[in-house]
Amino acid sequence: MENEMEVLYTAISWMERIGIQLICSIATIIIAKILLRVIKKVLTKVEQKYEKFTPLMLGFLIKLIQVLIWILAILVVLGFWGINLTPVIAGLGVTGVVLGFALQESISSIFSGMMLAINQPFGIGDYVDIGSTSGTVKAMDIMSVTLRTPDNKKITMSNKIVWSQVIVNYSDLDKRRLDMTAGVAYGTNLDSAKSVIKSVLDSYPEVLKDPEPVIEVSNLADSEVTFIVRPWVKPSDYWNVNWRFQKDIYNAFEKAGIEIPYNKLDVNVTTQA
Repeated sequence: MENEMEVLYTAISWMERIGIQLICSIATIIIAKILLRVIKKVLTKVEQKYEKFTPLMLGFLIKLIQVLIWILAILVVLGFWGINLTPVIAGLGVTGVVLGFALQESISSIFSGMMLAINQPFGIGDYVDIGSTSGTVKAMDIMSVTLRTPDNKKITMSNKIVWSQVIVNYSDLDKRRLDMTAGVAYGTNLDSAKSVIKSVLDSYPEVLKDPEPVIEVSNLADSEVTFIVRPWVKPSDYWNVNWRFQKDIYNAFEKAGIEIPYNKLDVNVTTQA
């Protein structure tokens, strides 16, 4: 009888201990989730209040804080279950060097992500060139940047690669210059051709009045006189104006009777008596 009571008390004691450990573990997870939610709300309000605190920086900080809080929560839960972390912590001195080499790329990407978030060379929604890759920035986290190309491809690049490349941001400024050309045949009245080009640009409400478009002869090619055409537009209107101009200048030249040249070769045949 005494043995049975001892077993019963032992079982009850074990169940109590397990119950407390479970409650503490669950409470830790709940607290971690609540803390993350509060931090996210606070950071979102800060991002809305301060212009320099961009959505890109917000996303990076939230990801970084999530990782740190969950690591801390896991350590606390392991402590509740009596798992001794002292040997693990002591072993970090030895394994840290090994892990450092193994995770060198990942660590570099994390620190590169911090530099991107601080310097803000681009934001979510910006159209950029990163090295030889072009696309719209769709997302960024502590490890990588995601671009969407004009032909709807998803490209993911590590932060380390992004930070080491030349970054060209086409969306950061309020205007962008187009560099287009228009060719006319030799013998064309150049002033008339210039007036036709100007009239086409004047018909576009997207073309900015200040700075004024540049329309000048830039090259005397083999078969044409080439005009350089450089209007200024908002970044969002860049491609629409570029494509429309190619069609409209053709129709305008044709209506004005201006010849659009093509590659040709004049052959003069002489005979000797």
